[in-house]
Amino acid sequence: MRGTVLYGPGDIRFEDREDPKIIDPTDAIIRMAATCVCGSDLWPYRGLQPLNGPTPMGHEYCGFVEEVGSAVTSIKPGQFVVGSFATSDNTCAHCRYGYQSSCAQREFISRAQAPYLRVPLADGTLVPSPGGAPSADLLPSLLTTSDVLGTGWYAADAANVKPGVTVVVVGDGAVGLMGVLSARQMGAERIIAMSRHESRQKIALDFGATDIITERGDEGVARIKDLTKGVGADSVLECVGTQESMMQAIHSTRPGGFVSFVGVPHGVELNGQQLFFSHVHLHGGPAPVRRYLPHLMGLVLNGEIMPGKVFDLTLPLDQVAEGYRAMDERRAIKTLLQP
Repeated sequence: MRGTVLYGPGDIRFEDREDPKIIDPTDAIIRMAATCVCGSDLWPYRGLQPLNGPTPMGHEYCGFVEEVGSAVTSIKPGQFVVGSFATSDNTCAHCRYGYQSSCAQREFISRAQAPYLRVPLADGTLVPSPGGAPSADLLPSLLTTSDVLGTGWYAADAANVKPGVTVVVVGDGAVGLMGVLSARQMGAERIIAMSRHESRQKIALDFGATDIITERGDEGVARIKDLTKGVGADSVLECVGTQESMMQAIHSTRPGGFVSFVGVPHGVELNGQQLFFSHVHLHGGPAPVRRYLPHLMGLVLNGEIMPGKVFDLTLPLDQVAEGYRAMDERRAIKTLLQP
């Protein structure tokens, strides 16, 4: 088969790769129905995250089970499944506490921008669609549950979003927009999205944002304080991963409020004294998507949410390099790839 490989900054190739095979008895092989480019893929693409040689890419996926290992019991060939970017046995202590992305046997998926994918720990990682194969129009939304929606949902959950609260979402990429959608689903009364891009602002408003703020840094914090009568927000979702975004999130939160951080951090450092006197709760990390998958898939299949709107560019898988370029140049929010 052919698959996506990153050779260096800006150098994405779609080239011949070995077909995936069952290696461990707990594996499954998936035939991809859809995959995509993630905002976190842009860090190594831009040269901001080191590579150890040519690197297969992709960690968001949904598709049909082709083959399973001899120890797999709950996943069967022919099923349509969605899986997390982090594998999990779903039985270890960390998994039982709901943190499957810290599973004792965790592996990170990294070869999903291809027609086929090997998924380790299939029983604990994959969730079958209860109604069988979904209609084609639901594929984009189901694909979001594999990572970007699950991460946005975790951001809202970790920030203690609940009915009646005021929420700020820092970051207008796909995860930030999913954070807006998630906060609305959880009953937030006011959702302030921070965005400078009209196309992203429109989706944020469609997903439930009540206010848009274009300022950043100290000016952005001042606008949040102005909108909240000097108090700050109850819940702030940090969905970028930079020093500026993290400081903006912490400083926008009221004393006793909650900050979640789900943007992969690059160069983020916290000053202990400033953090001490900010009086905020901090919680984040790689999203335990597997915890939320059944619920989020149900919301999509029941037509309650349409997170697939976040895909504003669809390309054949062999044009993956253009998908990366479009996102890097902010011509696209998120690129859907069709095998």
